[in-house]
Amino acid sequence: MKTLVLAEKPSVAKSLAQVLGASPVSRHAYENQQYVITWALGHLMTLKMPEDYRHEWQEWTFDTLPLLPKKMETKPLPKTRGQLKAIQQLTRRSDIGTAVIATDAGREGELVARWILAYCQFKRPVKRLWISSQTNKAVRDGFKQLRPVQEFDDLYAAATARATADWLVGLNVTRALTVKYQDNLAAGRVQTPTLGLIAQQEAKINQFKPQTYYELQLNTKAGTAKLATQKQLNLDQVTKIQAGLKGRSFQVTRCDTKKRRQKAPLPYDLTELQKDANLRYQFSAKKTLNLLQTLYEQYKVVSYPRTDSKYLSTDLKATMSERLAALGGYSVTARQLLAHQQTVQQKQVFNDQKVTDHYGLIPTEEMPPVARFSNDEQKIYQMIVDRFLGLFAADYQEEQRRYQLTAGQYQFHLTTAQVLVAGFKGDQVQSVVAPQWQVNTTVTGQLNYKKCLTKAPAPLSEATLLVQMDKFGLGTPATRAEIIEKLINSGLMLRQGQHLATTPKGQQLLKLVNPSLTTPALTAKWEQQLEAIAHGQLAAPQFIQQIKQETQGLVREIKQSQADYHDFNLTGKRCPDCNEPLREKATRQGVLLVCSNPNCHYKRWRDPKVTNHRCPQCHKKMIILTGTKGDYFKCTHCNLTQPVEQVKQQRKPNRHETQKLLKKINQDEEPQESALAQALKAAMQQK
Repeated sequence: MKTLVLAEKPSVAKSLAQVLGASPVSRHAYENQQYVITWALGHLMTLKMPEDYRHEWQEWTFDTLPLLPKKMETKPLPKTRGQLKAIQQLTRRSDIGTAVIATDAGREGELVARWILAYCQFKRPVKRLWISSQTNKAVRDGFKQLRPVQEFDDLYAAATARATADWLVGLNVTRALTVKYQDNLAAGRVQTPTLGLIAQQEAKINQFKPQTYYELQLNTKAGTAKLATQKQLNLDQVTKIQAGLKGRSFQVTRCDTKKRRQKAPLPYDLTELQKDANLRYQFSAKKTLNLLQTLYEQYKVVSYPRTDSKYLSTDLKATMSERLAALGGYSVTARQLLAHQQTVQQKQVFNDQKVTDHYGLIPTEEMPPVARFSNDEQKIYQMIVDRFLGLFAADYQEEQRRYQLTAGQYQFHLTTAQVLVAGFKGDQVQSVVAPQWQVNTTVTGQLNYKKCLTKAPAPLSEATLLVQMDKFGLGTPATRAEIIEKLINSGLMLRQGQHLATTPKGQQLLKLVNPSLTTPALTAKWEQQLEAIAHGQLAAPQFIQQIKQETQGLVREIKQSQADYHDFNLTGKRCPDCNEPLREKATRQGVLLVCSNPNCHYKRWRDPKVTNHRCPQCHKKMIILTGTKGDYFKCTHCNLTQPVEQVKQQRKPNRHETQKLLKKINQDEEPQESALAQALKAAMQQK
């Protein structure tokens, strides 16, 4: 009997096939004497839509709300039915004895596989491949230590509960808002409080009033000392103190010496890596995750990306030297550590109790193919390597000396630091030897004052938003990047340089939606409960029943709301068919102007679209416009116009279309059976 292996993506299935020695046998599978390997394409299944449960739920009215199915059911996604059908056929093969779930080792990966196997009604034994890297060694070891799928039932229950909660809250609140205010207003269990974090920071900035103050400084040979004061000084106060101290010397009245030790930072988890990549390279959270997935799946040089842990399990101690050796051709520091047979100095990194589903991000035992890395992939890989190599380095140590300099009733404070051991910081720090004073030493220096201005809170960037989402438990490391992108794509939030800001539509939504959904408290509580379900500490039906009750309350609040609504997407332009205002609608191709009258179907592009169609006169790219007679091309250089339909009729077929046409012609020209041959065949069949 053979084992059916279900991977999450074609690329992962190909990697598994290479390790297990399977060859492609169709467009949908690899196979050998022991394994049949196939793949999903992410989610092949989804929860049914309201109209799939009841026909009357198809209507967007308050009469049908709230939508509360007795049992949540799934259905195939239409665009990937072909792959799902192929998997279904494989599960029905008589030579398939067991299945192995090899989707991503996390909550969503578990959901993907379980829904597919349930749809296929697969009743034979199922096991789980649970690995934290895609190296050949990790895959081989993982298949030797396959785990019973029942060990992950709680994880599957948490994933199902999460999907159910998102369906109940998202669909009901979105429908209620849309029906109430007659506009497309989408709200969600996680995305709305995330938008609220941006709005709260903007409110703090708008309410901030800058104030001017002055600092009095004493410049000495050891550095700059500042006047110790509990209040902010104005110009008159600081000049008066400066005048009173002019020409005076200062006495060292106190000297505190303290040695400070700093350990190397732990390996990255996904959230911190996304934060640092945004600060250092201005990468979006989504971009960082995509780069990381490539390093994990294609190059197999980093461990599992979607981790929320910074610690390593104790069984990894034996692999650290091998991982370091793989970096020998990549990093000078790694070669030096290998030459000195250096071991991990930061012992606290090994902690089984602090490792969740996956350990922190570290390099694998695979030698990195640096020549194949893109520039951005190289940056992310280097960040992970630097953290990893820091584990082999000593602690950073410095000696801090804090002085109190006194003249009359005034004290100035000065702190100096001298590096004792550079440790993991290496060349990042320079040791400056400052004069060391004793108590009663006389010190002189230059007095001056500095004009300062209180700073407003900084707008949230993706880096600081990720920190806030992590703090309040909004989403998971695997979903936060997608949440940010969804808010931007839906027109509720936008990027302004390196910062994030709410749009007028986003600000309007936060005023209309239920107050409990605009703050992270409620959603953070739900995320904690989902984690409890994943660890077997809470029953999923109990959580779902609570979500249903809260959904009823949310819909009731929207129905009773008296909030005013202003459609920020309405423009001053009028529909040429019914004279109603046109509404802007953002799409991937640009902004559409759509008639606000629900019974009118007029729409056109707001901005001229540049096409690949060339002007027959000047050969420049033409734009496409919409007129009373339909779409037409226009050249902005020579003003030539061409109806789109006319161009389509005149267009020559491309290479692919030509080959397809020739194939059809050749088939049509193949000799057919003659009438005599058909008669003979019929006579033979009658015998």
